[in-house]
Amino acid sequence: MDRFEIKFNEYTPKYIQLSNKIKQMINSNILKDKEKLPSIRVLSSELNVNSVTIKNSYRKLMEEGYVDIVQGSGTYVNKIILNSRVVKDYKDTIKKITPAVKEDYIDFAKESLNSDYFPIESFKEIIIEVLNTYGAEALLYEETLGFMPLREIISEKFWNCKINKDNILILSGAQQGIDLASKVLVNINNNIVIEKPTYNGALNVFRWRRANIYDIEIDEHGINVNKLEELLKKKNIELIYLMTYFQNPTGISYSDENKEKLLYLAEKYDFFIIEDDYLSELIYSKNVKYKTLKSMDKNDRVIYIKSFSKIFLPGIRLGYLITPEKLKDSFQNFKINTDIATSSLMQRTLKLYMEKDYWVDHVKKMNILYSKKYKLTEKLLNSCLKEKINFFDPKGGLSFYLKLKDQVKIDTNQLFYLLKKKNVIITPSSIYYKNPEDGLRNFRISFSGLSDKQIKDGLFKIRDVLV
Repeated sequence: MDRFEIKFNEYTPKYIQLSNKIKQMINSNILKDKEKLPSIRVLSSELNVNSVTIKNSYRKLMEEGYVDIVQGSGTYVNKIILNSRVVKDYKDTIKKITPAVKEDYIDFAKESLNSDYFPIESFKEIIIEVLNTYGAEALLYEETLGFMPLREIISEKFWNCKINKDNILILSGAQQGIDLASKVLVNINNNIVIEKPTYNGALNVFRWRRANIYDIEIDEHGINVNKLEELLKKKNIELIYLMTYFQNPTGISYSDENKEKLLYLAEKYDFFIIEDDYLSELIYSKNVKYKTLKSMDKNDRVIYIKSFSKIFLPGIRLGYLITPEKLKDSFQNFKINTDIATSSLMQRTLKLYMEKDYWVDHVKKMNILYSKKYKLTEKLLNSCLKEKINFFDPKGGLSFYLKLKDQVKIDTNQLFYLLKKKNVIITPSSIYYKNPEDGLRNFRISFSGLSDKQIKDGLFKIRDVLV
């Protein structure tokens, strides 16, 4: 009971002081998940306050999501509820950062390109040419599976014509591809595997499909294939979802050895792999070689998904998916049932943009611009935060994944709220885990949408909070 000892001041209601004390104990892991708190009678006697103070304190904790009050049983710590509240608050905060108030925040959460870098003049030129060529036809609904000339040029430019254009589906972004794959392959209580941690948009899709989700840790080479095989020996796995380059949120890129083993296991244990090719255009080191899992796939086990929104412009909402031959009809049927068509104008514009090789020039320019921001962020992390955090060097992408050192007593949920008060927004890692409590020591920062000054100011504010 000494843990609950508190010296009350005269200025703040006692029930608030007590609830703050208990919140601190929960956040510091002094009180564990599911641990029962002392009864109202016992704690009121121990602290020499009336029972109403304890009741009000427990009720406040329940309203804020820290505890669960079970009638007739007691009051219990509930970190699942607490982390759910953090996820909701994080998403609500992101929604509130509209263009009108954007300058008031240092937003390390959004991983999207700076609009100042968008090639507006060349894009405008292409749109005018498309409208002049196709007229009103460019604004009509295009075939549901995608504009065939765009599918052909994707096969030619990205795959040296080794991928059949009929196996390419044009998407409204990568998220639609994950959703399509889940509809084709995942039914209630099917077993699937995800990386630990992983992209929360995919995690939510698989939860919605009511699948049995198994998460396996990743290291500097990718998903732990030894632990994966142990699971495969016990469970019939239908699908694995992974990101082979600059994995979200960790920034890890898979080694060729890891990819080879995954393909071997997929054939041996009869499962499919979703390869979400995430930001692979932004490679800043010669030590990272680009070689997709799909390009190594000899047995047609990989469902490849690529978004153009991240590297190009989120507003165009375009991507594509490559289906294994045996699943082609199923994917096409679900695509037809999912939407009428992806924007015809944007498909024709992107096709011409690629045809003129503007796409190649744009990617080269983005690499130059963002590698500078990457190097600045890395330098500042090493100089001003090295005493408080460890981080993995991804050698590409738009983010860094940070881990609080043991001497830092707050967790990253608390850090999110403390920084939010200073108008600095980070992404707490709890949103990337099947069990949110596993992510309390990590957070992600993205430098992509910020000026050099904002990156510097934001990292200094993080440093000051962690002192």
